[in-house]
Amino acid sequence: MVKLVFVDMDGTFLDSSKAVTPENAAALDAAAALGVQFVPCTGRNVAGLPRELLEHPCVRYAVCANGAIVAEVAGGRTLREVSIEKDLVLELYRRVHDLPITFDIFADSTVYTERARFSLIDELDLSDVTKDFVRSVRTVYDGSFEDQLARVGNVCRLNVFYRRPEDRDAVCALIDDVPTLRHTSSLPCNIEVTDSSAHKGAGLRWLCDHLGVSPADCIAFGDGDNDRTMLEAAGDGVAMANACAATLEVADHVTASCDESGVGRYLAPIFSAIASAR
Repeated sequence: MVKLVFVDMDGTFLDSSKAVTPENAAALDAAAALGVQFVPCTGRNVAGLPRELLEHPCVRYAVCANGAIVAEVAGGRTLREVSIEKDLVLELYRRVHDLPITFDIFADSTVYTERARFSLIDELDLSDVTKDFVRSVRTVYDGSFEDQLARVGNVCRLNVFYRRPEDRDAVCALIDDVPTLRHTSSLPCNIEVTDSSAHKGAGLRWLCDHLGVSPADCIAFGDGDNDRTMLEAAGDGVAMANACAATLEVADHVTASCDESGVGRYLAPIFSAIASAR
């Protein structure tokens, strides 16, 4: 019996224009009628979730910042947070300071970006829709990185945007040398850094334990490298047709693409069977 549905946002539940398709919206309504909970499981913060999910009765919890945060959607109360030590954040920043990259801090439900690095977003090989979204969820700050880091609360995630493969390799090699950190990606030009114990699969398992639900009774949908652990942890891990090769490799099933409402199409017969059995 399906009890929880974990869904990545970009490239999975949202189409290429960052919208919730009618079929996916219908899946939310069907889940609510059956008492099944949808759990956004995303690299975003809670504040970056679409209104359609934040306000829907079947969405009570969210796994955010790639598993570093588990929160109650109503009121945004944090249930679990796994942070990165600030001394380590500062050391990493100083070692990559001269590279033409961003070094974004996820803290206080906000993404902070240096003004001097913000314009790099314009040069990324991303769609205009994605670049507009990236800009919209970032708070630009002036002054030094050291001062900004001292002002914020716990840092739960770092994000690096890069243009050159050599910069990607340099950052990844640096992270690989730190056993307490891990890196993944959700876009062809970013690196997402969290504590080694913080990933979507860990967030899924923690919430299941918190709610007394077996991961075997969960379905998870994703498309990116940062979704692999979530698909592996769920009883049914479903990759989108537009998923990266690594995620397709670990999936139990493959559904239609995000632009073809793959989540809604996959769930429709499952929800219909549950309704018929009642």
